[in-house]
Amino acid sequence: MNELFASAGIPESQRPLADRLRPQSIAEISGQEHLTGPDGALTRMIEAGSLGSMIFWGPPGTGKTTMARLLSNETELHFEQISAVFSGVADLKKVFEAARFRRGQGRQTLLFVDEIHRFNRSQQDSFLPVMEDGTIVLVGATTENPSFELNAALLSRARVLVFKSHDEASLEELLRRAEALMGKPLPLDENARASLIGMADGDGRAVLTLAEEVWRAARESEVFDTEGLIRVVQRRAPIYDKGQDGHYNLISALHKSVRGSDPDAALYYLSRMLDAGEDPLFLGRRLVRMAVEDIGLADPQALVIANAAKDAYDFLGSPEGELAFAQAVVYLATAPKSNAVYTAFKAATLAAKQNGSLLPPKHILNAPTKLMTSEGYGDGYRYDHDEPDAFSGQDYFPEKMGRRQFYQPPDRGFEREINKRLDYWAKLRQERQKK
Repeated sequence: MNELFASAGIPESQRPLADRLRPQSIAEISGQEHLTGPDGALTRMIEAGSLGSMIFWGPPGTGKTTMARLLSNETELHFEQISAVFSGVADLKKVFEAARFRRGQGRQTLLFVDEIHRFNRSQQDSFLPVMEDGTIVLVGATTENPSFELNAALLSRARVLVFKSHDEASLEELLRRAEALMGKPLPLDENARASLIGMADGDGRAVLTLAEEVWRAARESEVFDTEGLIRVVQRRAPIYDKGQDGHYNLISALHKSVRGSDPDAALYYLSRMLDAGEDPLFLGRRLVRMAVEDIGLADPQALVIANAAKDAYDFLGSPEGELAFAQAVVYLATAPKSNAVYTAFKAATLAAKQNGSLLPPKHILNAPTKLMTSEGYGDGYRYDHDEPDAFSGQDYFPEKMGRRQFYQPPDRGFEREINKRLDYWAKLRQERQKK
């Protein structure tokens, strides 16, 4: 990238800060020590002097492109870069032909493919022959889960290396390097500096871009507080794609926070999703799902509250209706938890698949015809409301199955009362069946 700016005649001072701070060696890449440390996977490859094809999987701004370029320098491979967004089959053929020519001259090509997940399956298959014969070392970069976005044949020939989001320490280190380059401190107070790091959401390129905006906006001797920072940078939109991993990661975090009875974490993830423009209908559906999956009959009101929150949002809209979601999230997170109905239903579904051809016992079947009456349909059925305690204790499972117990409520919340009823009916059933 530096070479592109230089060849275009762009002065150093006019290049973006993130580009001016682009690492010039693998040792300068921060935040990926699990790959570049003494025992890191990339360190070992470089020491061996041989690279295999790889898929770099990680969020934006974690150094995937820079790492690929530096790897080619370390191993003296020719570096070629394409983007799946702008390239098609014809472009790939040209790249492969050039790589074959280079291979004939004794030099291998490191082909870096940005956003490789955007290639369709047939395009991904086109890489296989040139990977297998050593024409190219493929390094693909993706922000999406390779298990879902890349085909199995490609994955079997490449190692997936996970790039991590920058933590606060590595983002702070980037800011210190930027201050050293600029020769002046970032004009932010302590809280605003922490807020800027939070806005970057683990993206190294973003934290430098935000810092550059702050330097541009600051007048002489001006230092921004958090409110001033937000006003100056107009708040960066969260990294979030409702159709991709960010969407599923956050809803998973919200669901697990509710399940784990942590209302504060649940509110945080709810707020992030709302802030990112998540579809409120999706959130409403997920709240209902949490109520029936993780709370169930431990608190029957949970489902009522979740449905009411969905209806309240429909009635109020945004932003007023968001408070209804917040109320529901706190209620669900603080409710007693039980997955007994969820577990029972899964077990009953399995039993239904395994025993789907068995008829119910004849005594609980109606006999609308004379033939069915003659066959004993309905014989011996006892109407529970006519029995003592409105309970007959009859068996209702198919005879070949015998009795099964799918629902086993815990001794928590409202299910404590259900447990008492089930125990009472179990004792009555034993007594009635002895007679």
